[in-house]
Amino acid sequence: MPSSPPELPIVVLDALMPTSQRLVLDRRGSTVWEVESHRGHYAVKVGYPIEATAEWAAQPWTALAPAREGAVLLRLGLVDLAYGEWERGTWNFQPWHEGPDLYQLWEPCRRPDSSIAPHTSVALGCVEALAVLHAKGWAHGDVQPAHFIIGPERTHLIDLALARGGHVPEGYDFPFRGCLVHYEAPEIARSVLDTGQAEPTPEADVYALGASLLISATGRRAMEYPDDAPRTAQREAVANGRRREVKVPGTLGALIDAMLSHTPADRPTLPEVSKTLS
Repeated sequence: MPSSPPELPIVVLDALMPTSQRLVLDRRGSTVWEVESHRGHYAVKVGYPIEATAEWAAQPWTALAPAREGAVLLRLGLVDLAYGEWERGTWNFQPWHEGPDLYQLWEPCRRPDSSIAPHTSVALGCVEALAVLHAKGWAHGDVQPAHFIIGPERTHLIDLALARGGHVPEGYDFPFRGCLVHYEAPEIARSVLDTGQAEPTPEADVYALGASLLISATGRRAMEYPDDAPRTAQREAVANGRRREVKVPGTLGALIDAMLSHTPADRPTLPEVSKTLS
């Protein structure tokens, strides 16, 4: 892995001709940039493979993720985007969404001395954003607080590289091997443990949304395992249902508790969640 993040690929610079660019995220296997140009305001994602280390196996799929997401967004009807290849992987650009993510927005609720309750209208906005995706026949597969951007007019659901529900070009596709374990439904965790991969579903997305609301409101993850537990041990805890008590008061707390049900069929549907929050 390079010691400094990759620069924007030449093909992206040629397409957008940025008037300003800012590195937003630099993590293993990808970078995200905020780019302004005469063409518009964009998020640019650049992927490259993760090389093996003593702690981590190689992860070649990260190189394909931006193009896969671009293909998904195109299937969903977004036209103001592009994706393609560069020398180390793939890239995409898509409209930039302004606003805090769910975890950032609810930070005041998590302060030890806070009397601020998480606002149900924010939760409802997240439900509605996810419901739009489900209505088009897709499951997100990677629902987490950072992927809900709370905009001034509506909530945007981002990062669709792992979504399943329609055709993706074979050259950019790869198996779903789970997501951040904090937000993995028990059936996803069990499948990954048993077979190395899983299939995202709307029911698993509902679980992940419940886990996202819980950790954003309280700072506590849904499942009980040590902070430094290996990923396999985390998944075992999730698959075996070692769940913490939901300590969110009122209707929202009862709803989160139901969304985190161990059995997929016991979880409320998004229309049911929406009706309760409304």
